[in-house]
Amino acid sequence: MDNTASSIPSKMKAWVYSEHGKPVDVLKLDSNYDVPQLKEDQVLIKVVAAALNPVDFKRMLGMFVHSDSPLPSVPGYDVAGVVLKVGSQVRTLKEGDEVYGNINEKGLDRPKRSGTLAEYTVAEENLLALKPKNLGFIEAAAIPLAIGTAYEGLQKTALSPGKSILVLRGAGGVGTMVIQLAKHVFGASKVAATSSSAKLELLKSLGADLAIDYTKDNFEDLPEKFDVIYDAIGQSERAVKAIKEGGKVVTIEPVGELAEPAFRFILTSSGAMLETLNAFLENGKVKPVIDPRGTFAFSQTPQAFSYLETGRVTGACIKVYMESKHQQ
Repeated sequence: MDNTASSIPSKMKAWVYSEHGKPVDVLKLDSNYDVPQLKEDQVLIKVVAAALNPVDFKRMLGMFVHSDSPLPSVPGYDVAGVVLKVGSQVRTLKEGDEVYGNINEKGLDRPKRSGTLAEYTVAEENLLALKPKNLGFIEAAAIPLAIGTAYEGLQKTALSPGKSILVLRGAGGVGTMVIQLAKHVFGASKVAATSSSAKLELLKSLGADLAIDYTKDNFEDLPEKFDVIYDAIGQSERAVKAIKEGGKVVTIEPVGELAEPAFRFILTSSGAMLETLNAFLENGKVKPVIDPRGTFAFSQTPQAFSYLETGRVTGACIKVYMESKHQQ
């Protein structure tokens, strides 16, 4: 065993919750938490940056107890960091590789108990990709879950060149990715999106041809109808009124009633998808939208959750970086 692998400690700092409730009440810093055991198809990652997504605090509140993992649990799906050790069946990644990804293949089906809000985490090789060369760790950590959700949803709607799309909540983490992917990867002929007044210019800068101020206009009352509507907020009953005949509505809200013909899906993450999109990230066609108030040190994780819960985050999720490894 080389010196890097042999120097890995058995304990680490991690944010842990042992009961369900509001993050400010139940999330605790444990400085003596077990470093997760490495399986044959996994790599051990030194976390440089992680990201918080709405699913993290919804899990903590106990909204998915029927399919969640038992407590205690370390939250966090998204990670960017450095490979410290590889399992015996790992074929491509090697120690020292800078990687990023969503460590849970099925987001709501028994996610890992040892998530990314810790000094170390583990993930299967097939869930990771090499970090885009032009992005820092904090930027990369903000991408996997959001871009994966955007990409898989667009695939399921069969969006293709010549079709039009409306993105609801276009300034959110998933919405900002949907706009860019629809325009630059799927070749949509027209991209429309909704947001508040202050964020309309952001939508246009990302590629939206039509930016709709939801505080002034009801999108379903507009004369124009769309081939696809990507509902990132949970308004399927309104969305189905704005599609063309034969159009499709996809929503990512995991609970609640759906209006026909809208459908929902739960993300299946993969490193192969990230590798496919790395080219668009590296050439700048697709970029993470970073909320200027949304980056927190590891020690400030409870404050990060509080900001996430406001629902006012612009673009990508909340980023948490390890103080000793802060890299832009």
